[in-house]
Amino acid sequence: MAEALAVVSGQPVKDLYEVGEIPPLGHVPRQMYAWVIRRERHGEPEQSFQVEVVDTPTLDSHDVLVMVMAAGVNYNGIWAGLGLPVSPFDHHKAPYHIAGSDAAGIVWAVGSKVKRWKVGDEVVVHCNQDDGDDEECNGGDPMFSPSQRIWGYETPDGSFCQFTRVQARQIMARPRHLTWEESACYTLVLATAYRMLFGHRPHVLRPGHNVLVWGASGGLGSMAVQLCATAGANAIGVISDETKHDFVMSLGAKGVLNRKDFNCWGQLPKVNGEGFSDYMKEVRKFGKAIWDITGKGTDVDFVFEHPGEQTFPVSCNVVKRGGMVVFCAGTTGFNLTFDARFVWMRQKRIQGSHFANLLQASQANQLVIERRIDPCMSEVFPWEEIPRAHTKMLRNEHKPGNMAVLVQAKRPGRRTVEECLHG
Repeated sequence: MAEALAVVSGQPVKDLYEVGEIPPLGHVPRQMYAWVIRRERHGEPEQSFQVEVVDTPTLDSHDVLVMVMAAGVNYNGIWAGLGLPVSPFDHHKAPYHIAGSDAAGIVWAVGSKVKRWKVGDEVVVHCNQDDGDDEECNGGDPMFSPSQRIWGYETPDGSFCQFTRVQARQIMARPRHLTWEESACYTLVLATAYRMLFGHRPHVLRPGHNVLVWGASGGLGSMAVQLCATAGANAIGVISDETKHDFVMSLGAKGVLNRKDFNCWGQLPKVNGEGFSDYMKEVRKFGKAIWDITGKGTDVDFVFEHPGEQTFPVSCNVVKRGGMVVFCAGTTGFNLTFDARFVWMRQKRIQGSHFANLLQASQANQLVIERRIDPCMSEVFPWEEIPRAHTKMLRNEHKPGNMAVLVQAKRPGRRTVEECLHG
């Protein structure tokens, strides 16, 4: 890679390079192009995301500057643009926000105290940041640190730009068998799913466990199904579109259910009130459909939850005695309801989960390097269509799996810098 970049080393350096134009290795231009969100234009992606020329980030001693070859699309980019449920400017107070919490690229500069990484290394970026100076960061779990924050959402300097500033402990080796865009699309969802299934002892995924996975064809769900298959567990995927059935089965699911075949979604009706009896009949119908896959009387050990309001009462009902409902989001709403009797009397665990620490992210990334997990990239968009990619996700018009966008890699399908330099 260094040899390839030496080809451009004899060229005059510039203060600003066009998107897709690769500077000499290690030359940091004064400015860069970025898709920028500003508070005054909060709204849908086509309104909130605008290309601007901004200063290239400067580094602290433990920071790394990464030239972004490709980036991933996640729902937090939509939230950042909308300013809902909270504006990112309420977190970081910066004058502008660059979204993007997934990236693959090349280490372009390092801080004075960075030892593990050097200029020219090819990396992927995970999105957890912290200050590194409290008990949780030193012997505990950094995800419990009061300083924990998500890069590209709670920080102003995400991946939808030519160069991004990250902490050295955010980067991991890139799987070299993948294209740049494939490398860029999976880390947030895979690491999140990994912590949900392996990070909350004693409820750790083991061979033979049964796991109900909501949204099994999406970015998170597709990772959860594969993790179950890799661990020797049984994923029961839930979809809302029958055309996604075969995709979920191809990931290793034991069975697939279509939630449109049931009518028990939304907030829990008042217990023993109007509609409660009919609601419970549908819940039992859903539970029996799970038994058709797991075996009669065999409830699921885990429910992999992220829709939230529409599905949470059912999740708490169908998980087994002593089992766990683990959730990381509320994409259908945050007002979660459940029948407490089923939880306390059957001693079920309800566990919140948020992204992953470096150890968990690294263990998950290793599964990709070993080709045991596929990134499930469904679509790749050019730089100029970053807002459109987010609009497709907002409208739920995207294909199953994960989306990626190109930044310094001008064309899809490139696996090396050499290929990028030659068009």
